[in-house]
Amino acid sequence: MKGTVLVVDDSAMMRKVVLRVLKMADVEFESVLEACDGNEALALLRTNQVALIMCDINMPIMSGLQLLQQIKDEKLAVGVPIVMVTTENSEPQVRQAILAGARGYIRKPFTVEHIKNNVKPLLAS
Repeated sequence: MKGTVLVVDDSAMMRKVVLRVLKMADVEFESVLEACDGNEALALLRTNQVALIMCDINMPIMSGLQLLQQIKDEKLAVGVPIVMVTTENSEPQVRQAILAGARGYIRKPFTVEHIKNNVKPLLAS
């Protein structure tokens, strides 16, 4: 993948972990945008092209699910793979994320193998 990855998580530490694991999984990107909540992510998406979005579900101000809906409503990042990264384990949330436009879903804590198996194939298609 060439292009920009957007990492959305209210934890700066988790954003760094996501980026490090993407690199370890040989997911190449040219640049990085970071957002601490859905509102910040929307502002970035309105002015930047991205090739991948990695997004937490549980965030203050605007959750990942609300962000997905807003991206869909505003037709932002059309065709861009969005992967939800979360501690959530509930099936309804997984279903809700997929229906809202997420193309993938990985649970924290995740490994390099999770990224290779769940994110890399989305970038190849």
